[in-house]
Amino acid sequence: MTYIEYSKRQEKIIEIVKTNQPITSLQIAERLGLTRSTLRPDLTVLTMLNILDARPKVGYVYIGKNIEDDITNRISNIFVRDIMSLPVVIEENRSVYDAIVYVFTEDVGTVYVINEGVLQGVVSRKDLLKGSMGGLDLHHTPVGVIMTRLPKLVIASNKDTVISVAIKLIENEIDSIPIVEIIDDEKNIYKVVGRVTKTNITRLFVELGTNL
Repeated sequence: MTYIEYSKRQEKIIEIVKTNQPITSLQIAERLGLTRSTLRPDLTVLTMLNILDARPKVGYVYIGKNIEDDITNRISNIFVRDIMSLPVVIEENRSVYDAIVYVFTEDVGTVYVINEGVLQGVVSRKDLLKGSMGGLDLHHTPVGVIMTRLPKLVIASNKDTVISVAIKLIENEIDSIPIVEIIDDEKNIYKVVGRVTKTNITRLFVELGTNL
């Protein structure tokens, strides 16, 4: 994250407003021994950054909001349901070869394995590569043989925040998280409703950055 660096004069203006608010531009200028016209560019910048608020017939007040705060607030209020993609799933009894075809035709790094609509596990490109190099009969070996099974999976709900899912991706060094609807949490029975990938997260940050 890029942090704003204020000039020494801007820092002095912020401090004066914080301790004397509300205060007019003329009063600020007098305290600094400057003219109002000299201060005008600084006051404009600080107002645009939402550090100060100019109130007609009252003066300037400190509100202390900056771009970093704005981005943080916006991210903390974005939920998984706002950015998740459709899941790519395969039945547990389908072959490893079928899973390989899914990975490349859908252009994904991970396929979620289900049984009658219920999440059973996940198979990644790495799993498929290991299976292929390990001499498996790709056409007759069920994908369930090589998948990572519950409860070892990292999962999330569509009600979770994007930042919490991003942390899970980083901490677990994975590329994708299945988004599930909980049917029975104690028995690990979940229905897959979506997925969040590092690409989803990156796209969100690009959109936030370009819309500042």
